[in-house]
Amino acid sequence: MWKTILRRVVIMIPQIVILSLLVFILAKFMPGDPFTGSITPQTDASQLHALKVQAGLYDPWYTQYVHWVVNMFHGDFGTSYQFKEPVMAVIGGRAVNTLWLSLFTVILTYLIAIPLGLLAGRYEDTNLDRGIMFFNYVTYAIPLFVFLVLGLWLFGYVLGWFPSGGSISLSANGFFGNALSRLYHMILPGVLTALLSTTSTVQYLRSEIVDQKHQDMVATARAKGVPERKVFSRHILRNSLLPIAAFMGYSITGLLGGSVFVEQIFVYPGMGQLFLNSISNRDFSVITALVMIYGILALFGTLLSDIIMSIVDPRIRIK
Repeated sequence: MWKTILRRVVIMIPQIVILSLLVFILAKFMPGDPFTGSITPQTDASQLHALKVQAGLYDPWYTQYVHWVVNMFHGDFGTSYQFKEPVMAVIGGRAVNTLWLSLFTVILTYLIAIPLGLLAGRYEDTNLDRGIMFFNYVTYAIPLFVFLVLGLWLFGYVLGWFPSGGSISLSANGFFGNALSRLYHMILPGVLTALLSTTSTVQYLRSEIVDQKHQDMVATARAKGVPERKVFSRHILRNSLLPIAAFMGYSITGLLGGSVFVEQIFVYPGMGQLFLNSISNRDFSVITALVMIYGILALFGTLLSDIIMSIVDPRIRIK
């Protein structure tokens, strides 16, 4: 398996090169520059020109791209024009917050979705199945940002059960104090996001279970007198989990890159909030670094899904 994984990583190298070229070119097409927004009417034009020359903005685009790629391979994405710090230092602190929130949300999503999908599929056309499908349709119809704003207003401001912003309390002390405070700040955004993220998993799992229940191998097992519990666990459930495993890698990496709405609404200091702020402030160094990270995460999500698939079903081998 390790040779196959290495071969897949090698295949991703040209994809990453193409991604880096597209990211760099699109960043250059963005209107404005990092310095225009920080000047005043009293700023001398020569000062602005000197800043652009120092940043290499007047160099040919291919020269800027080569410099950017070379520095990127050395872990240097440049300096943030907004924070006046190295880009990786700015992203590093935010990435930890996004990672914890994403993992927490993924765990909650599958803890909710898998039992609901199993129950809906196993007890097809019952009131339980109809209730779960009604919940699924409602969560599918509600826009994420509307649900988040309503949840923040109700549980954060009206009831005051959870904090309305931040990732950790200033009064938290010690390892356990910081961990509990971080968890407390993640509960509300994590639960609200997980509730709306269960839709596809519940629907796929229910459909797969219903389809597997009518397969010939299931009918044969029942005809041989195999107990229904074993028929469900060994024949129906195992095969039904394959599509869920296929999407698990995408779910994990997707939440890492798709937390923009959540972090902005809850004022959660993560990569999503940093991305929006960087766009507003024309912080090109941070923007290009974040888009590259999101793109690489998407590529590794594919590899992760294939690995999970091979673990769930040993008959499947990554090609």
